[in-house]
Amino acid sequence: MYPTVTPTQEPTPTSTPEMAEDELAVTILNQAAVVVDLLSQADMDALAVYVHPEMGLRFSPYAYVQETDIVFSVDQIPGLFAEDMTYLWGMYDGSGDPIKITFAEYYDRFVYDQNFANAEEIAFNQRIGGSGGTVNNIDEFFPGSLMVEFHFSGFNPDYGGLDWRSLRLVFMRHGEAWFLVGIVHDEWTT
Repeated sequence: MYPTVTPTQEPTPTSTPEMAEDELAVTILNQAAVVVDLLSQADMDALAVYVHPEMGLRFSPYAYVQETDIVFSVDQIPGLFAEDMTYLWGMYDGSGDPIKITFAEYYDRFVYDQNFANAEEIAFNQRIGGSGGTVNNIDEFFPGSLMVEFHFSGFNPDYGGLDWRSLRLVFMRHGEAWFLVGIVHDEWTT
């Protein structure tokens, strides 16, 4: 059905460091494409294969990743839609009200609130999201990680781009393979 997580290839003696970096970028971009497709189908069973076996999967509603963000282990991922438990995911930007909702509600608002599988732009290891008041700290929070961003520049012309959306998938190495450790939603914030 979907490819399993493929170990990255180490450079052969005839490879240059640049070739190895390009191969790694292609590997991560391909893996991110599969992950975003699984998210579009809400297929958490298949998604679990891509989740980091030790770190689990951290969900961040906004660009600033925090220790208090909720993390689920590989074993918890498949059953997330079936449960009706309410979690505290953080605070809504602007109001400061608690984001206290089920996983399914969080998913609809902060994971797949747009059709990211058909994103307007995709970037490897760089931020393309619009401006806002929230700092993107993925590099500091996940040192050594690689990130793929799926981005829409906006939807309603009347908003002048303030309704942009991004979904960032963060990968970290474990052994010889790269696994998903973070799903970071981003949008214009105050």
